[in-house]
Amino acid sequence: MHSIKLDDLVALALAAGREIMAVRDAGFSAEEKLDGSLVTLADQRAEALIEQGLARLAPDVPMIGEEAVAAGRIPEAGARFFCVDALDGTRGFVAGGAEFTVNIAFVESGVPLMGVVFAPASGDLYAGEPGRAMAGRAEARTGAVLNPLCPIRARPETPAQWRIMASDYSGRNEKTHDFIAALNGVAAHASSSVKFCRLAEGAAELYPRFGNVSEWDIAAGHSILTAAGGGLMTLDGAPITYGGRDGGFLVQGFVAYASEAARDAALTALKR
Repeated sequence: MHSIKLDDLVALALAAGREIMAVRDAGFSAEEKLDGSLVTLADQRAEALIEQGLARLAPDVPMIGEEAVAAGRIPEAGARFFCVDALDGTRGFVAGGAEFTVNIAFVESGVPLMGVVFAPASGDLYAGEPGRAMAGRAEARTGAVLNPLCPIRARPETPAQWRIMASDYSGRNEKTHDFIAALNGVAAHASSSVKFCRLAEGAAELYPRFGNVSEWDIAAGHSILTAAGGGLMTLDGAPITYGGRDGGFLVQGFVAYASEAARDAALTALKR
């Protein structure tokens, strides 16, 4: 049985958010990594803060982090590990947008059991663990809680029209368009892990992603959505498991869903 506490992960996410906003306030530049993605001092400083904090909380549990992996620091991911993207949505952060997040997840036996998603610019805060999903708001520059974490729930009913989240960048492709059209759905666009949280709080029912995505991009959102009553599956309907070192910690597409009815509708649309 693990002894990781959700409140500790929330505190770390808030601290990382303060670090990110301090870098934004001071001014920064962005660099391009080998895979074409962007990295900034905010990514690096926030991940270092989280890594140090997790090492204090659970020294025997390794961390799989985006920047650490990019630098070649890849620990053995055993039965338990942390999966971290300290600044998800770097492209939007660089552009001056608000929907970038701090993602921290705790994974056990391939399943993300616990997670936090914090959007520093807006103050939106989400957290989840088995049996409870919550949302609140915090002031990023101080970490002060503005709205305490309160229970949220994914929508279990079938709506008159499916509401479908899509990425600002990767979600404007033909496959996503066809998926939305097959369900006669209405699309909403957002960046980073906020999309999972929209499903978890009942603001949408589906979120498809076609193409590869890294585990650290989705583990925290996955845990929160599961805690809220939804789930995540591969494009052929299989469960998603984490810790795929041999595959570069990549997931080859997925659909997030708010309910079993949404899951069934998505599988029907994917077969068309």
